Amino acid sequence: MSDDTPTPVTDEDLIPDAAAPAMDAPDLEEEIAGKLAEARDRIGKELRKVIIGQDEVVEQMLIALLSGGHCLVTGAPGLAKTLLVSTLAKVFDLSFNRIQFTPDLMPSDITGTEILEDTAEGKRELVFSKGPIFANLILADEINRTPPKTQAALLEAMQEKQVTVAGTSLALDKPFFVLATQNPIEMEGTYPLPEAQLDRFMFNIVIDYLSEDEEVAVVSQTTGAGAEEVKAVFSGADLLKCHQVVRRVPIAEEVVRYAVRLAANSRPGQPHSPAYVNEWVNWGAGTRAGQSLVLGAKTRALLDGRSHVNYDDIRALAAPVLRHRILTNYRAEAEGITVEEVIKKLVEITAER
Repeated sequence: MSDDTPTPVTDEDLIPDAAAPAMDAPDLEEEIAGKLAEARDRIGKELRKVIIGQDEVVEQMLIALLSGGHCLVTGAPGLAKTLLVSTLAKVFDLSFNRIQFTPDLMPSDITGTEILEDTAEGKRELVFSKGPIFANLILADEINRTPPKTQAALLEAMQEKQVTVAGTSLALDKPFFVLATQNPIEMEGTYPLPEAQLDRFMFNIVIDYLSEDEEVAVVSQTTGAGAEEVKAVFSGADLLKCHQVVRRVPIAEEVVRYAVRLAANSRPGQPHSPAYVNEWVNWGAGTRAGQSLVLGAKTRALLDGRSHVNYDDIRALAAPVLRHRILTNYRAEAEGITVEEVIKKLVEITAER
């Protein structure tokens, strides 16, 4: 094995052996944080073999995966959304399936269906044929192009980590993530996701165009001899361990209250609602927003090598957590007010205390 070959992260790298000498809780958390931050550098090194730029997007996707959350990825065609997701699957050594959502896609095309097969005894019996949902990482490409009944097939899978076929519940492989893309440009003939399904996505990540230098690098690399091979540095078992570690990260009650107030301030018609929220917002963020802010902030702290969460971690994740949970009204649209501007104002007026 060459010196530059990444060493896979093992469970013992993240969770010390129970037989090892006992450590104080702060020292233990600091050690775990340092190891996860080191793992992030190795993950980033592998991703940069294929992905150029989009550092903030990559960080947010990593936070979601290490937290155990799903992502909605919004961006124009040709911005490497599919490539980024498939590369993440390689880095984490996860089974990967891509589902192209179309207007004629049926729920059974996702979950699977029962088919008649001939047995060795010459009989016929119904056998369940698994659909593409049975993988660790699912890319739901252009999810807003399929009707609600098919979109709803993802609801149970995303929330319960199982699917129900012919009255039988079947557990999905763990870990299980859905990264769904949607094209914000062409909305004709699309089916906007209902609020209940949007709320199940931890983040809504926006991929924008690259800078000129980054785009030159992309064009040069993709028209050259080919990118380097991406190697796995994590495994599904490692991710499941990470989910446990993240939830053990301490967070002060004041920081939790800040996250809750930030989400609550987005709700119109409440005693504490800012005037501009009452004027521009139809529907604000629910309790899942606060949960996503805190869980994502814990993961961000660990990736930064810290064993505690601060206010900046919450503020850094306000946009991806809130942008799909705040619905602006016609007045905001008429005045040219975007969800991003509403979130920026919320961050500005929500005080630390």
